[in-house]
Amino acid sequence: MSTDLVIRSRRVITPEGIAPAAVHISGGRIAALREWDASAGGVALVDAGDAVVMPGLVDAHVHVNEPGRTDWEGYTTATRAAAAGGVTTIVDMPLNSIPPTTTEAGFAEKLAAAEGQAWVDVAFWGGVVPGNTNQLAVLLEDGVRGFKCFLIHSGVDEFPHVEESDLLKAMPELARLGSVLLVHAELPGPIDRAGAELAGADPRAYDTFLRSRPRESENEAIAQMVRLCRETGARVHIVHHSSSDALATVAAAKAEGLPFTVETCPHYLTFAAEDIPPGATHYKCCPPVRERENREKLWQALRDGTIDMVVSDHSPCTPDLKLRESGDFMEAWGGISTLQFGLPVLWTGARARGFGLKDISRWMSAATAKLAGLDDRKGFLKADYDADITIWHPEREFTVETAAIQFKNKVTPYDGMELFGVVEGTYVRGAKVYDNGRFSDVPWGEFLLD
Repeated sequence: MSTDLVIRSRRVITPEGIAPAAVHISGGRIAALREWDASAGGVALVDAGDAVVMPGLVDAHVHVNEPGRTDWEGYTTATRAAAAGGVTTIVDMPLNSIPPTTTEAGFAEKLAAAEGQAWVDVAFWGGVVPGNTNQLAVLLEDGVRGFKCFLIHSGVDEFPHVEESDLLKAMPELARLGSVLLVHAELPGPIDRAGAELAGADPRAYDTFLRSRPRESENEAIAQMVRLCRETGARVHIVHHSSSDALATVAAAKAEGLPFTVETCPHYLTFAAEDIPPGATHYKCCPPVRERENREKLWQALRDGTIDMVVSDHSPCTPDLKLRESGDFMEAWGGISTLQFGLPVLWTGARARGFGLKDISRWMSAATAKLAGLDDRKGFLKADYDADITIWHPEREFTVETAAIQFKNKVTPYDGMELFGVVEGTYVRGAKVYDNGRFSDVPWGEFLLD
């Protein structure tokens, strides 16, 4: 392969480690990794100096919401926010779009709506809902990467949650197809019981909301999914994990050799329930941000491998749905907008706890690419892989300012935070789609359907 672009740095993250290197790119793919000063003769050279050159992030949990709720988020704004955050691939969740990605026709509508709007590459999850087991094979054939389900009301009526009887139909089919089931792991029983005990509690107090989504809801859901994973042989992945109490159950499932993986999110690793002010509904998400001691146990689970990866769970809505004026946690929409800031938020917390740059790349690029079945082309800097590259400065600080936010609705608890990690440039298959606050003139992203 002849080289048409070289990107070099004194700190390149490769599968072998971090070292000076030059990434030689041809036709949108990595031709070779060579010595830092290896000449390519007349080819365009990007010298990143001491900035970190790493595999582009693969954010495997993003709610784009288009079509149907495009006023919440859309492909143009979401993918530009991704590019600004060093994310080169997003995997779109099957809700909260209308229609959801639970049928072949619904998926076709989503693809049509997204056409021509992607600044980064986009893959798609399908959904498991009651009665759609006969759609799973055809959705896989059409290009979805796996399937998401809820064990509790999803928040939107067009994506109903499943009971165990539904899972006992869908999971053997997913095992046969070799696909993965992503699970929102909260069961309604403990939540219903907690709600009955909270009558009259102050809805503006974060503690009221926290007690309404007790750890038992997650703990029991995790135990159920471990059992069903064992019984059916289907791969199971737990999304946005929050409760540290369930980590021992997860570790035991992994030790048993079950195909069971777990993600968590920057907000669970950053915020603490004790610090959330009354009425600050922009911190609301489900499962909730829990106590400080819980947060530190999640970090330890990343350290020991019980938790496999970190994703944004970018879940935006229009500002009015956050009910900022009333500050009612019980009625406000639950979801945190993170997509653009996942890398610096995670790095800010990780560096303070002794983690390194390779940890970030493993959690946010390699593991997430593997989950989505993209690890044959994404998540690593090595020959024959897509030239998806993030250039960033881990020692530089910045303050999150509303004016710089690229996602559609500018409501996020990260607004005003001081963070380490400034993204300088983002390349998708060798094309520079983000450059110090500027974007490419045309969307460069592709749909990843095979």
